[in-house]
Amino acid sequence: MAEIQLYDVVILGTGPAGIQAAIHSARKKAAVIVLGKESGSSAYKAHVENFAFIFKVSGEEMLKTGRIQANAFGAEFLEEDILRITPKELGYQVLTESGCEIETRTIIIATGTYRNQLGVPGEKELLGKGVSYCVDCDGNFFRGETVAVIGCESAAADGALTLSEIAGTVHLVCDQMNLSESLERKVRNSRIVLHETTGVTAIIGSDAVNALLLSDGVSLPVSGVFIELGAKGLMELALSLGIRLDDEMKYIGVNRKQETNLPGIYAAGDICGPPWQIAKAVGEGCVAGIEAASYAKKLRGQWKSNIL
Repeated sequence: MAEIQLYDVVILGTGPAGIQAAIHSARKKAAVIVLGKESGSSAYKAHVENFAFIFKVSGEEMLKTGRIQANAFGAEFLEEDILRITPKELGYQVLTESGCEIETRTIIIATGTYRNQLGVPGEKELLGKGVSYCVDCDGNFFRGETVAVIGCESAAADGALTLSEIAGTVHLVCDQMNLSESLERKVRNSRIVLHETTGVTAIIGSDAVNALLLSDGVSLPVSGVFIELGAKGLMELALSLGIRLDDEMKYIGVNRKQETNLPGIYAAGDICGPPWQIAKAVGEGCVAGIEAASYAKKLRGQWKSNIL
């Protein structure tokens, strides 16, 4: 890919909602790219038996077939997580984990809602008392303090780099890095203290976090623990952009066109709430894909493009 490219539609998420959105956007002759790792979809390891017109199929097989369909209509796929979205005058700029910058007229968020948890003592008890799942949301509360980030993928690396400009000392606990070369290089060349080939056994504290216990027996004195076990999630993306969530702050609010409160941003699938069914995700992806492509075409006359 070129250093910066322009698309009509950027789709975040490679599950049923994202792929269906890609199919319908591309069929309307929009320039479409889907970002995310195929194995990151919750449908990837599923066994599907209740989807109409298909008796039995593995989630992996279904997703691969969908990618082939979307490719056939012209959609592109990039197996990278995103780090941030920046509003522009007539659209948005997306930054991927390898440093690729993509400008787009519209975005469809279909990233799902599942948030990976550590499952260690102290995690639930100290949530909001030093334990956080969102560096972008809570990082500034730990200015000048010692913190730890737990995770091996793009969210953890980007979070640790962000905190390195805010906090005093930043520890990154990761048993095996799974990053692009450029992002890993940034981490290793930063002042972040790396703890590799080890995990976490407990978060220590009563009214607040005061230490992190590692599986190699080391105890790290910290006041904040950021759990970032996967790609950038719903809350990080939504809150940083100002996307309106529901009353419980769990799901993205959309109308019947799958539009959010921000122009040019749509959402589909599990991030819009239950039921957690592929049929619902596919239906919402269809609507979001059609609407996003139509909206993007209206903007073409206002936006100079080197690819359209």
